[in-house]
Amino acid sequence: MSFFRYLLRDSKALQNQKQADSILNSIIAPSISTNLQQVSMLFSGIPELTIRKISLKTGQQAALVYLNGLVDKTIINTDILRPLIYGEYNEKDSLESYVTLGQIKRIQEWSEIEQAILVGKSILFMDGHDSALELETQSWPQRAIEEPQVESSIKSSHLGFIETASQNIAMIRRYIPSRELKVKEFTVGERGSVKVSLLYLADVVSPETIQQIESRITKIDIDTVLNSGELESLIADNPFSIFPQFSETQRPDTAASHLLQGRAAVVVDRSPGVLIGPMTFTAFFQTVDDYNLRWIIASFIRFLRFSAFFIAIFTPALYIAMISFHFEVMPLQLLLWIAQSRERIPFPPLIEALFMELVLEMLREAAIRLPAPIGQTIGVVGGIVIGQAAVEAGIVSNIMVIVVAVTAIASFIIPNLEMSTGIRLIRFPMMLIAYIFGMAGIIAGTMVLIARLLTLTSLGVPYTSPISPMLFSDMKDTFIRLPISMLKKRPLSVRPSQLQRQGNNKKDKEDQ
Repeated sequence: MSFFRYLLRDSKALQNQKQADSILNSIIAPSISTNLQQVSMLFSGIPELTIRKISLKTGQQAALVYLNGLVDKTIINTDILRPLIYGEYNEKDSLESYVTLGQIKRIQEWSEIEQAILVGKSILFMDGHDSALELETQSWPQRAIEEPQVESSIKSSHLGFIETASQNIAMIRRYIPSRELKVKEFTVGERGSVKVSLLYLADVVSPETIQQIESRITKIDIDTVLNSGELESLIADNPFSIFPQFSETQRPDTAASHLLQGRAAVVVDRSPGVLIGPMTFTAFFQTVDDYNLRWIIASFIRFLRFSAFFIAIFTPALYIAMISFHFEVMPLQLLLWIAQSRERIPFPPLIEALFMELVLEMLREAAIRLPAPIGQTIGVVGGIVIGQAAVEAGIVSNIMVIVVAVTAIASFIIPNLEMSTGIRLIRFPMMLIAYIFGMAGIIAGTMVLIARLLTLTSLGVPYTSPISPMLFSDMKDTFIRLPISMLKKRPLSVRPSQLQRQGNNKKDKEDQ
C-alpha cells in the first residue's frame, strides 16, 4: 500500500512540476485573475506568499504580490499602497505612474517574476495590462556592522562586512570613491540563485585577471552557493592544494588596499567574506596594520611572521629527528636534560608529538565551537590541566610540551586563517618523515614543499612571486616594509595595468 502511495505522490509532484514549467515558459496575460491563479500555482505550499488586491478610484483592479519577511513594509505602505489607493489616475497614465518608487522595471515573462519575488521584490499586476511592474522592496533581517572577530586590528578601522552584498560594496566605495571602481554582477545557482559581484579598478587591474574570474564564475553549474568559501573552491586554480589561492577578508579597508594594488574582489551575497585575487604566498603574511605602523616596527613584525612559518612547520620535526637520529649535534647538558625528561616516557618521540599536537588541535576546535566565555576557559584551563597531567603521568615529556606550545604560538601568528591552518597540517607529514629518515627526510620534505609552491598559480600569477620569478622592486614590501614614500609602484607580481601608485612624497631639505 505504501508503495502505491509513493507512486501517487511522485506522479503528483511530477505533474505539478510540468505545470510550473509551462507557466515559466509563458508570458503574462491581460486578465488579473488568470495571473493570480498562475502565481498561486507557482508558489503553492509557500505560506509567506502575500497577494494584496487593490481597487483603484478609476475602477481598475490591481494586485501586489510579495513574500512576507523579505520586503520592507514601510516602502510597500508608503510608496505603493497609499498612491494606488488615494491617487487620481486615468487610463492614459502609464503603469509606472501608479507608484512613487525610484527603481521600477516592466517585465512580461513569468520566469523573471518568479526570481524577483524569491529575492524580495514585489510584483504589481494591473487588470488589462499584459506586463507587470517589478518593484525594489527588498528588506530582510541583517546584523549590525561591527568589527570582525577573526581579523582584529589595532590602528585600522573597526568596520566589518555583513551578509548583504550591497552594503559591502558601499563600504568599499567609501574607501575608494572613484568612478574607475567598476562592478560586474553575476547570478550563480540553478535552484537558489545568488548574486556574485566582481569589483576592480578598471584603470589598474590586469584585463587578463578580470577575464579569468569572469570566465570561471560564468561556468559554474551548481544548485546554489551558500558562502564565499564554496565559490573559492569552484574558481581556484588548484582546489586540491593545501595552500589558499584566494584571500578571504571581512574588512573593507583590507579589500580596498588590495584593489588599489591591482587585485580584484569578489563579493558573494549572504556571505560576510570577500575573496581577493590573485594572491601570492608572501601576501598572506601582510596585514593592513602594517601600513599604519612605523616602517621599522612593521618590518620587525613581518620578520616574526615569516620566522613563525618555519618554526610552526619544522620545530616538532627537528625535535623528533635529533632525538631519534642526530642526538650528537646537541650540547651535552641539553642532551642529558632531555634524556632525564624522557626516561619515564614509554612512547617514541613521534607518538609523543602526535598525541600532543592532536590534543592541541582538539582544544582549539572546542574553543571555537563553544560560546566565547566558555571557549576561552576551555582553551586556557584545558591546555594547562591536560599538559600538566600528561607530564605527571609519564605520557609526554616536559620538552615536548614546550615544543608543542612554541609551535602553536607560531602558527597563530600567521594573520590569514586558511594559511595558518594549512601550515599546521604540513607539520604532521614533516614529523612522520623526520621519524623515519631524520634530517634527510626533513630536507627531502622541504624540497617537495618548495617544488609544490613553485608549481602553484593564482589566476595565472606565480604563487611564489616576487621570489620566483624574482622581482626586485616588489622586495620593498615583501619580507620588510620600507617607508610609504618609497613604495611608488604597485606590486609587479599582480600584473597591474597602471604601475605608478604615487609621486614624489619625500620632504625637501627646506621643509625639514
